Amino acid sequence: MKTVLIAEDEGAIREFITINLAAAGYEVIEAENGIKALELFAENQKKIDIALIDIMMPGLDGFEVCRKIRELSAETGVIFLSAKTQEEDKLCGFNSGADDYITKPFSISELLARIDSLYRRIEFSRKLLSEAPKDTIALGDYELDLKNHFVYHKGNKIELTQIEFQILQCFFTSPDKSIDRNSILKKVWGDPYYGDDKVVDVNIRRLRIKLENDPSSPEHLITVWGQGYRWIV
Repeated sequence: MKTVLIAEDEGAIREFITINLAAAGYEVIEAENGIKALELFAENQKKIDIALIDIMMPGLDGFEVCRKIRELSAETGVIFLSAKTQEEDKLCGFNSGADDYITKPFSISELLARIDSLYRRIEFSRKLLSEAPKDTIALGDYELDLKNHFVYHKGNKIELTQIEFQILQCFFTSPDKSIDRNSILKKVWGDPYYGDDKVVDVNIRRLRIKLENDPSSPEHLITVWGQGYRWIV
């Protein structure tokens, strides 16, 4: 069954979301704060598909919860709920490993659409992995492990989030080809995408930090002005 973990300290909001998710066919695991959310995630990691996390919670804020979830799982989808609407707050959310960011107040139809979209992408990724004709794709000194969502550089393992892995897979299956932001959004997040398209740029920066010797002057994952991004072998 599709399962969502909700970390939200406001009981009325948490109950409202739970009722609507249950009606839409999701199993819901509720946490009233960040510490409880991590405990429940550790207990139910194998069954949780998506974590829906409020940012401003007592004890442990949503950014830290997301980072700790990412230490445990690259595959779980993460969506932030927040009253914070500033650009830097959204960037901080994406940089901590989130897949999407929804600002309060929100409509339940928008929330369900975003959750459904993320769940479809997670399922599609699982399907691709199960049907992959081979286990790895090698480009130069880099090797992409299609089964375990890792990339190896000269034999050294580098862990990627699910989003980072899927973006990198786009480039590894189309080496030396420029891919624009909208194409990446459609391939990774699905069509239609309801969130902020800057999530692509944030994940590109994270990939450069993990994969490039000098992220400020990348040698492989380069920007092609007016065309998008390209992986150069």
